[in-house]
Amino acid sequence: MLADVIPYLLCPVCRGDLALAGGVVRCGQGHAYDVAKQGYVSLLTGSAAPGTADTPPMVAARAAFLGAGHFAPLARRLRELVRPVPGGGPAVILDAGAGTGHYLAEVMSPADTGIALDVSKHALKRAARAHPRIGAVVADVWRPLPVRDACADVLLNVFAPRNGPEFARVLRPGGTLAVVTPTSRHLAPLVEELGLLSVDDDKERRVGEALAGRFAEAGTFVEEAGMRLDHQAVETVAGMGPSAWHTDAQALRREILRLPDPVTVQMSCRISLFRKIA
Repeated sequence: MLADVIPYLLCPVCRGDLALAGGVVRCGQGHAYDVAKQGYVSLLTGSAAPGTADTPPMVAARAAFLGAGHFAPLARRLRELVRPVPGGGPAVILDAGAGTGHYLAEVMSPADTGIALDVSKHALKRAARAHPRIGAVVADVWRPLPVRDACADVLLNVFAPRNGPEFARVLRPGGTLAVVTPTSRHLAPLVEELGLLSVDDDKERRVGEALAGRFAEAGTFVEEAGMRLDHQAVETVAGMGPSAWHTDAQALRREILRLPDPVTVQMSCRISLFRKIA
């Protein structure tokens, strides 16, 4: 699918048009980027990899947990809220911070074009295979995105950083931005029992401030569901998110053994919809 998303991409160095030939993505100025054998291309410049990129264990944990359907209610609700795209017909859907491409694949129709952006090449190895019409690109959401102006109909931002100016640039006028963030109830009681990272009460206000002036709020929805998780699933969900950077694996396993098996865990997420101001 990478060949079909190339027309929507830009060279991260000179911002020129890109073309794909012989396993290499190249611009007119000669800047070249090799396509990995797994089907993704890295448009990340500089020699130092960002420290926030998901590691192979984190990616494997996320793929296992999402593949088991634990967050399926969230994926269904997200699709309901962003479809159909105004104007009808196939859409270009961009996922900034796509991870394994799970949510992007869930909201796409068979004729859509999906662009998965993430800083983790390990995650994008999976995103490139998540849907036959997804093109996977390594990029840092905090930097200028290697994406054309006003080309996306929908932009997803699920548990990922937000770059308001760049999101506004790549969305077409009237396009939809869907931001998914955890509420303070998300993953209760695991957050307290296992010492996982908690969500601060000010998060919703900060999301709004990051997008103010470029987007108009179009609705906020909370999706909640109880999950019955065995100890293996608890370890998996703890290992797929930011808490994985701050917890000792052996200590975590000892604490998990203190929990009921299975244990009822809360999924609680806020979906905030915004429209780009023309």
